[in-house]
Amino acid sequence: MTSTTSPNRPPTDAERRLARYMLEHGEPEGRAFLAQLEAAEVTSWKCPCGCASFNFRIAGHPEAPPGVSVLGDFLCGPENSPSGIFIFESGGLLSGIELYGMASEAPRELPAINELRPLPPPK
Repeated sequence: MTSTTSPNRPPTDAERRLARYMLEHGEPEGRAFLAQLEAAEVTSWKCPCGCASFNFRIAGHPEAPPGVSVLGDFLCGPENSPSGIFIFESGGLLSGIELYGMASEAPRELPAINELRPLPPPK
């Protein structure tokens, strides 16, 4: 949910590069969202846990409806204490990037692209 007191902002270069990489190297349907990334703004929403997750709002479109469809899912962090990160859409709109802890707390900073690893296939 976005706050009406804080405006949306353009993504930082690091946020935009990370999102582009995740769309290009995630699920095949992720590439279809690259055009939306060019019109994406970052909302003022902050995750209550303090992690670096953030939400997008696509200029000229209504807020994305509830729900998540993952477009790219990766591991990051040390091998012995990994975290996860995924980019998602909802209702056909690019919606955000979520970080989550697996062996510890979710990261408070976005990983660099070279820190991302593919999520292993389920067994």
